[in-house]
Amino acid sequence: MPPTTTPRSRRRRGGLLTALPALLCALAGLIAATAVPAAGLPAADFGGPVVRTDHGPVRGAAHGGYATFEGIPYAAPPVGRLRWQPPAPATAWHGVRDARTAAPRCVQMPAPGTAPGAVTGSEDCLYLNVTVPTPAPARPAGGRPVLVWLHGGAFLGGSGGDYDAGRLAARGDAVVVTVNYRLGIFGYFGHPGLGSAPPFGLADQQAALRWVRANAVRFGGDPDRVTLAGESAGALGICAHLTSPAASGLFQRAVLQSGSCSMSFPRGALAPGSPAYEPFAAQHEVQAAGAKAAGRLGCTAEHDEEVVACLRRQSTDRLATAELMQSFNRPAYGNALLPMAPEEALEAGRFHRVPLILGTNRDEMRMFVGLSLTAFPIPTADAYRARLADAFGSAAAAVEARYPAADYPTPALAWAAALTDRSLTCTTLASGRAVAARAPELPLYRYEFGEPEPPVPSGLPQLADFPYGAAHGFELPFLFPSVPTERPLTDAQLALSGRMVDYWTNFARTGSPNRPDAPLWPALRAAGPRDQPVQSLAAGPGGIRPVDADSAHQCPFWDAVGRTGRS
Repeated sequence: MPPTTTPRSRRRRGGLLTALPALLCALAGLIAATAVPAAGLPAADFGGPVVRTDHGPVRGAAHGGYATFEGIPYAAPPVGRLRWQPPAPATAWHGVRDARTAAPRCVQMPAPGTAPGAVTGSEDCLYLNVTVPTPAPARPAGGRPVLVWLHGGAFLGGSGGDYDAGRLAARGDAVVVTVNYRLGIFGYFGHPGLGSAPPFGLADQQAALRWVRANAVRFGGDPDRVTLAGESAGALGICAHLTSPAASGLFQRAVLQSGSCSMSFPRGALAPGSPAYEPFAAQHEVQAAGAKAAGRLGCTAEHDEEVVACLRRQSTDRLATAELMQSFNRPAYGNALLPMAPEEALEAGRFHRVPLILGTNRDEMRMFVGLSLTAFPIPTADAYRARLADAFGSAAAAVEARYPAADYPTPALAWAAALTDRSLTCTTLASGRAVAARAPELPLYRYEFGEPEPPVPSGLPQLADFPYGAAHGFELPFLFPSVPTERPLTDAQLALSGRMVDYWTNFARTGSPNRPDAPLWPALRAAGPRDQPVQSLAAGPGGIRPVDADSAHQCPFWDAVGRTGRS
């Protein structure tokens, strides 16, 4: 269990800008800019499979081993008076709707270097995409498992359309759904005039899950075998749904990749002096930040309702600035959808009892550090020591003793290792132990993606003496071939990709990743020692094996240090 934490009143307040959201969003932007979509049919070709949804029929596109149905509305466009409202039902349509092209992505944080006023995406964005295997083999009794994917991007960027789920659907014989949801100020804004409104982006995700429950059978899926899976911000969203009373019955299993209920970043993690970061915020903090933002936008009426009406009249361009988007990218708790901070709810045992896969990548923080090194280099041991002091205060010397610069090829790699262990690996392992302690019979599987030389996502800077290794997001091309990389997977990595797809989809099918033709993946035992192994996922002979991540990542040390650097 994690040690006693700093009181939440002293934690990062809403509205503080950090380097972290921009860097997380940058990764989503790299995926979006160069993702390879499934090859749809030309507009003049009216062929393709047709499925009748509960709102009307849709025509998809065939791709050999699978078919796609893209841009299906699961809620009404959240525009005009529906801006900053929970998702409303979509309008039914007559005739066959063309579902061969992805819908617009939700409004994104402007990319670095973008001209002022240049907005990416649309507020009319609440659409999802369905991928099914074809030609359809004999459908199992009750239908195929359904895997619903939530994209990452710091709640600021990304899109369901960036992820080609054909490999998961065809090899795994599963129905896969990828989802758009509101981002930034459009998804996580609060104001006293909105009352205890839910985090709208999370409400969107739950609306998509309700759509899946209503329509899974129509696409050959089983509405009672829905697995919610996501990476980074997507995993944080799943953490919220695990502790949300409103999500009861909407999913039966969950996969959290590189994001847990306990995740946080210390002060100065990515830029000297940057504030500490936690992914969730108290409702009153978000409301206070919204009131300040309203004043800056000139919405200063006497009554809160008039202020909100003024804000709803603002143009998309005026709201979608880097400052405002980054000021509202933390889902609020203290409302009906999310009554408690997810970490506290988990520790109190207030979570849905569904089988879980929790995991991280061995070198998570190398992606973030690599993106920031040009602006904030760490060339010497003294520079490294200064970053440690900024992040860990009185514990800096103890951290340096555990991660001495001399033990790493460069001080920057030592810095990335300390941040990886403190912020992602050990917090994820702690979340797993918290679940096991309160639900000892619950199937819970943990992994570490440890491929030493995975392909680097396209667009990341090439840095001398700074290999990325198994950094944040580097497992994604092994599940989604559309994620762009600077080189293709090797034959051994393709074999690992197949094994990961098998594990993920078998978990969706049965609640266990294990199958007779794969290396055994051990479950966490509630009564076992804390150093129980997690499953290492790497290519080559012996690459998939149990490893002691708790010891390798110095987690007992970080438990003793506590959450230094949060305030």
